[in-house]
Amino acid sequence: QVQLVESGGGLVQAGGSLRLSCAASGRTFSNYAVGWFRQAPGKEREFVAAGTRNGGTTGYADSVKGRFTISRDNAKNMVYLQMNSLKPEDTALYYCAASEIYYPERLQRLYRYWGQGTQVTVSS
Repeated sequence: QVQLVESGGGLVQAGGSLRLSCAASGRTFSNYAVGWFRQAPGKEREFVAAGTRNGGTTGYADSVKGRFTISRDNAKNMVYLQMNSLKPEDTALYYCAASEIYYPERLQRLYRYWGQGTQVTVSS
């Protein structure tokens, strides 16, 4: 069992930056791939970014490529999402997820563990 808790969301102006954090507890975190997903009001949850157990391979949704960066610190059981050049369309509830699969990337059904989410609101 892995527990995930997101933090770092908030209100920011367009063009600004935020860094989301995801704290993991439970089993050995370095055994899990991680991903970030988001859900805007009235929309389905969508893939944002993902990384393998050691962070050696990462992937991003086209909408955030070049602006967002996923990273992890296995010694601290932490995952981060650095978000730069934020746009109003980035407004959503952001979720951290973990998977035993080597690299599930955007396949949500392969992520077994999910956090409760942290709200990001970008004003224009």
